[in-house]
Amino acid sequence: MKIGIIGSGNVGRALGTGFAATGNQVMLGTRNPGKRELKEWIAKTGPKAAVGTLSEAAEFGEILVIATRWSGTENAINLAGSKNFVGKTVIDVTNPLVFHDNAPTTLALGGNDSAGEQVQRWLPSSKIVKAFNIVGNAHMFKPTFPGGPPTMFIAGNDQRAKQEVTKILKDFGWGEVIDMGGIEGARYLEPMCMVWMAYANKTGSWGHAFKMLQK
Repeated sequence: MKIGIIGSGNVGRALGTGFAATGNQVMLGTRNPGKRELKEWIAKTGPKAAVGTLSEAAEFGEILVIATRWSGTENAINLAGSKNFVGKTVIDVTNPLVFHDNAPTTLALGGNDSAGEQVQRWLPSSKIVKAFNIVGNAHMFKPTFPGGPPTMFIAGNDQRAKQEVTKILKDFGWGEVIDMGGIEGARYLEPMCMVWMAYANKTGSWGHAFKMLQK
């Protein structure tokens, strides 16, 4: 499978490494393909990894991932070209974080809207699935914890697209994948990121994830 990732920061590179390790061809899309850390990422990840412009990555991918800082997400989609998203499953990893003094403090959207819904409105011909947004990038691929593999929650309007993303999550080592329904479920998943970060800031530890317990 060809995977195009819109965004080349820590999250994009972590997911790209996971996709390459599970046998996919990956292209990171960026405004600056010549950055040193991207050359290092290619060298480390191997022949299945490539870097291109945002539009090249969007055109390349059979499945696309949006892994941008929220403030730049709409512009990144525009630069990638909306035509390159048409009909594709798009994994939305964004959280609408508001930063003060370079630290995330709150969400720009909440209550009756979410980043996931906004992305779906921007890309009405794409199948948006919210996933990977409730954990730090270090644990997105092969998350290993003493209590067993954690739970990933997803949301999206297209059932087949959610099945595709569920398979990806299983390949990435996630134990249970829970479907929260339509893309409006992102209204609840994005605040989970704030819970994750609040605990990290309080404890100084980034090694945690959510797990659903059921009888």
